[in-house]
Amino acid sequence: MSEEREQGPEEEPEQERSDDQGGVAYQRVLSELHRRIADRTYAIHTRLPAQRALEKEFQVSRDTVQRALKTLTHEGWIESKRGSGTTVIKEPQLIPSEGGGVSLEDLMDKVFQRPEITLDVFTLTSESLAIQLTTQADRIRRGLSQRPERIALRMLLPAEDLKERAYPAAVKEVDREAVVQRLLDTTHRNTAFIHDKLHDLRAEGLVSSIELKVRQVRFQATQKLYLFNRVEMLSAPYVPVKRKVHLRKDNRDVLTIDALGVGATLTHVVKDARPDSQASVTVDSWQTWFDETWELLAFDPK
Repeated sequence: MSEEREQGPEEEPEQERSDDQGGVAYQRVLSELHRRIADRTYAIHTRLPAQRALEKEFQVSRDTVQRALKTLTHEGWIESKRGSGTTVIKEPQLIPSEGGGVSLEDLMDKVFQRPEITLDVFTLTSESLAIQLTTQADRIRRGLSQRPERIALRMLLPAEDLKERAYPAAVKEVDREAVVQRLLDTTHRNTAFIHDKLHDLRAEGLVSSIELKVRQVRFQATQKLYLFNRVEMLSAPYVPVKRKVHLRKDNRDVLTIDALGVGATLTHVVKDARPDSQASVTVDSWQTWFDETWELLAFDPK
């Protein structure tokens, strides 16, 4: 997933296509609908606004709204019935930290108020990160967040040539290669978008220093892991689900065993003043895991 060239609410609806780095407007709409479901603005069993209302609110095309709703449907968040509209059918679960519940968006909002940001990520496709970086870049440009002096991002991804993948896996063997290629295409788009998004901030003089490094490991991600400034951690398991995905090249839907990060239970841990506390040990252990994996097991993609 990825976004580019955002537009303000006063601009004309963007006529994006689905292959333009993931679709700027699509990503923006999808991210906001995810957020509203997560914070119960659209609570379970309630109906979403009509498509025409969403078009008008977000200043996007009908195609963009329909694409975002289709993604939410595939992820199991909503259900559409003719004559009944679109209804939220699942609510997110959250393991709250001592200060209350936190989402990736909450944490990114907080971290991006700091002058220096270090972020270590282990993820399946970097899709969620691409969405959040778009949001933060927009906030910086609009003056809603202070401009950080430095952003350093290390990202670990599963190797592209893994022989065995638990997910995504096509239910029918004939679709296996196409489903894996869809995953790789998504990862490439997201990674390229993150690169462009961060370096655009530097080129525009909004961030002084950008460091982005991407490596791969020869095992699959079973959870997404975010480590912020070596003191804070957010993790969520990838939950195996059976769902249909769309193969754009073939223009057809196929049944897969996939893994969803969105909607998984989120765990938030923050180090405290005691190095032997459970929170401090947990964050330090995962930071050590990331550092050693990065140095000893990871390799640069070709």
